[in-house]
Amino acid sequence: MFAGLLDAARNSPFRTPFTRVHCDDGNTSVEKAVVPGRSIQAASASREVEFGSNEFFGLCAVGGILSCGITHTAVVPLDLVKCRLQVDQAKYKNLFHGFKVTVAEEGARGLAKGWAPTFFGYSAQGAFKFGLYEVFKIQYAGMIGEENAYLYRTWVYLAASASAEFFADIALAPLEAAKVKIQTMPGYANTLRQAMPRMMGEEGVMAFYKGLVPLWCRQIPYTMMKFACFEKTVELLYKHVVPKPRDQCSKGEQLVVTFAAGYIAGVFCAVVSHPADVVVSKLNQAKGSSAIDVAKKLGFMGMWNGLTPRIIMIGTLTALQWFIYDGVKVALSIPRPPPPEMPESLKKKLNVE
Repeated sequence: MFAGLLDAARNSPFRTPFTRVHCDDGNTSVEKAVVPGRSIQAASASREVEFGSNEFFGLCAVGGILSCGITHTAVVPLDLVKCRLQVDQAKYKNLFHGFKVTVAEEGARGLAKGWAPTFFGYSAQGAFKFGLYEVFKIQYAGMIGEENAYLYRTWVYLAASASAEFFADIALAPLEAAKVKIQTMPGYANTLRQAMPRMMGEEGVMAFYKGLVPLWCRQIPYTMMKFACFEKTVELLYKHVVPKPRDQCSKGEQLVVTFAAGYIAGVFCAVVSHPADVVVSKLNQAKGSSAIDVAKKLGFMGMWNGLTPRIIMIGTLTALQWFIYDGVKVALSIPRPPPPEMPESLKKKLNVE
């Protein structure tokens, strides 16, 4: 499978300036860059990771673990108040009041409730999300050919991210369910070690997966927006905002562009996925209810509870995730593709100079 992916990667419009190919002149020691004129270096290192290799995908998964695990855990206090706003707006009237009530009842330590399932759940999700995104992006681009992959690159981003998130949510669902119970059900459990055995004892295995479908409904649109919007925003920023080509930007300047594009993508992500996020929070609190039952009870306006703190949280979160992920790529010498360029064959067909 991975041999096929590697072949697809070498013929993909998403290939990078680090991808190396052997010339067919019999001299195996001669190599040249796949993209002429590009000289971006990932980092000062003795060797570069080969684009599309097993090591490449594995290290991308490591980047996903760090970017998602660290960022989601860092915003646990905001996430806790957001969840409580969604399930009990009468008690937690707004973001600031929610913080005030939580600290008054549980102390500052109460704001860290649910950090363990958040860290482990989103670390697992990040590994699948980012690692499989790179796999599916290369695979889908190879399936439709170089020219179509360039022309329909946004659809490639959407399909690859949706496919990756499908599997990522299966890993996340049990820990997300435990996190919501810890944060929104007073007296249920204070730690992950207390929550999971109680969930298994009272509701069985389905306690961990009853929120999977609404989780897919929340996370798949979120991730599709996150990746497609980010990729497109990076492309547009370098084309219309950044005053020089990417290969002339320093690593610091490139990471600033990454952060800005990530924040823009995060705002759109928050809005698109928010109704499903409210349903997930309410569903894991209410025993015996289905997602449809919860949605009907909340009503249209009820499914937008907590949108403002979620925009702040997800915007910052998404920007930091892309910043950390890109930073990990720099640190580990993982190829970082430049914005896609039109293949020469397509330029000739369209008479583009």
